[in-house]
Amino acid sequence: MNIFIPTPLHPYFEGKDAVEVDAGTSGEALELLTQAHSGLRKHLFTDEGKLRGFVHLYFNDEDVRYLPQKEQTSVTSDDTLSIIPSTPEVARSSDCAFCIALSLLMKIYASMICRNLF
Repeated sequence: MNIFIPTPLHPYFEGKDAVEVDAGTSGEALELLTQAHSGLRKHLFTDEGKLRGFVHLYFNDEDVRYLPQKEQTSVTSDDTLSIIPSTPEVARSSDCAFCIALSLLMKIYASMICRNLF
């Protein structure tokens, strides 16, 4: 599956805006991504291992939170997963400065995706 990486996280991926992973579910895809790039985990997940509240995942343009199987949704090599931070107002509740900056930078990116400008 192809995972689209938000611009502020490109340094973790040598500037790439997308990476391929071989996973069975969307949750497994994220797990493989964070295993390969360990510094990334703290920006996407809480200490308890839950996806941070202001990090949204879109599986083939569908919000994973509203899918029946959520992060256990089965994936194929033709599927895509987009990591999208929410608006800055939500991110301010986090103590992760990088995550707040990420959210600020991604507000335009998320808006562009919603308008299908990519």
